[in-house]
Order: sequence, then C-alpha cells, then structure tokens
Amino acid sequence: MKKIEEGASCSSNSEVLGEFVYIQSVEDVINLFDDANGKICIVDDSGTNTLGPILSDLAGVLCPLGSAGSHLAIVSREFEIPCIMSVNFLIDDLSSLNKKKGKKVTESEAKGIIYLLE
Repeated sequence: MKKIEEGASCSSNSEVLGEFVYIQSVEDVINLFDDANGKICIVDDSGTNTLGPILSDLAGVLCPLGSAGSHLAIVSREFEIPCIMSVNFLIDDLSSLNKKKGKKVTESEAKGIIYLLE
C-alpha cells in the first residue's frame, strides 16, 4: 500500500475501497452510467455538477480544490459519499490512476488519506 494523496475529509469517516476513475468530461460520466458502483472518482472542479447522475453509486470522490463548504462536498455529504477536498496529489498524471485500486482512510476529523493498493 502506497500513500498517494491527502486532503480535507469533508463528508464521511468511512474507510472505503474502490477503483479510481479520473473524470475529465461529461462523456467520462456517461461511460460510467452502468459501471459507477464502487468507483472513487477524481474531479478537478469542486463546484461540479457533472457527477450528479452517478454520485449515489460511487464509493468516494476526490478533488484538488475546495473545502467542506464547496458544492461537491455538500452534495457528497447529502449522499453519504466519502469525499476528500483540497487533495494534495503526489502524482502528476491523474489519469495514470484509472482502473487502479485505492483506499480512502480518515486519519482525523478533518484529514483523509488516499492509498494506492499495489
């Protein structure tokens, strides 16, 4: 297990396992309509509504921007989806995480850590 990210845990203290998917477009979401269950989605925009159609199926959401008051964090809390905002990604190419298994752990009330399962 390799630590790859950390940020502000904003919606759940749950520990989750899932497959990473870097969402860069609406088409990426459409491609997940029938396969979103158990995915940990990475999005660039904390104000995004793009994940709306699949949000309830996701295992978690990660975003490099925003805070607990961001739209994405608030909606994730409503759906009880683990969400980490202001993620300090330790990987330059986020698309390299696609289809790799990961784990989200809440270290403290406000800090979440993401691991790559090797």
